[in-house]
Amino acid sequence: MSKKIFSGVQPTGNLHLGNYLGAIKNFVELGNDSNNHCVFCVVDLHAITVKQDPKELKKNIRETVATFIASGIDPKKSIIFNQSRVSAHAETAWILSCIARMGWLNRMTQFKEKAGKDKEKASVGLYSYPVLMAADILLYDATHVPVGDDQKQHLELCRDIAQKFNNDFQCEDFLKVPEPLIQKEFSRIMSLKDGTKKMSKSELSDLSRINLTDDKDLIMNKIKKAKTDPLPMPATVVELEQRPEAKNLIGIYSSLTNSNLEKSVSKFSGKNFSEFKDQLSQVLVEKIEPISKEIKKLLSDQKYLDDILNKGYENANSIASKKVQKIKEIIGF
Repeated sequence: MSKKIFSGVQPTGNLHLGNYLGAIKNFVELGNDSNNHCVFCVVDLHAITVKQDPKELKKNIRETVATFIASGIDPKKSIIFNQSRVSAHAETAWILSCIARMGWLNRMTQFKEKAGKDKEKASVGLYSYPVLMAADILLYDATHVPVGDDQKQHLELCRDIAQKFNNDFQCEDFLKVPEPLIQKEFSRIMSLKDGTKKMSKSELSDLSRINLTDDKDLIMNKIKKAKTDPLPMPATVVELEQRPEAKNLIGIYSSLTNSNLEKSVSKFSGKNFSEFKDQLSQVLVEKIEPISKEIKKLLSDQKYLDDILNKGYENANSIASKKVQKIKEIIGF
């Protein structure tokens, strides 16, 4: 059965292994399936919920596109564009913010986490971010949305907004209610310095993450220095739960080799971490180094990247502008 798939990545620069295994690797597989119609968006409107350097933002938009392509997303098969070019996203977000309810947004745990203790100083955009995300998805009649654990709640909100709009205006099935696509056999990627924290570009130490632009020597050095515990490699998956660093590194190995945790644990059971790290480094270099080289090559040809964004804009705008026009007609504009 044909699926319409929408997903986006923020252009925050320094995309890392967590972004690749959590999203981009999955995008490549979805885009290569001829039954799927994929729209992959560089969500630059979402990025400005926190202050951005304008020059950096422009650079990061291109770098995100380069990362998509270097990882294997084919711009001839999938639509790749940046969100701010298609005005329907901002228009639809406003309309849907009049459908969404405060109580729904107040339940969003990610806002509480990102805003921290002093939420009075957070931007309104950070609070209403999930409504824009709903607009992104609903404009393209997406049937399926790849989501991680941190976005499941936002997709539920998107579904609630779509259903309320359809009910309020008696237009059954006009806004398609999307289904989540959850990756099987995927481990959340954590910091190489602390297995209890998510891998993030905001962490001060560059040793905490594998950047998709890292070369072979950097990758090997970071894995060599990655935090472990003094015990041998675990013998069971149950044992992993009490050993966050081991769980993270075995999870990375399993995700890269497309094998389940049980198989990976069995393979390295009782061995020294040094032996496991050698194999993990080898697998990482084989996967990440070609992507790193291709990203650098693509970034040297800005015209090529801009041409892809221009073509993507034309295709995305053609779909989104028609949808928002119908939305306006339905609500009486």
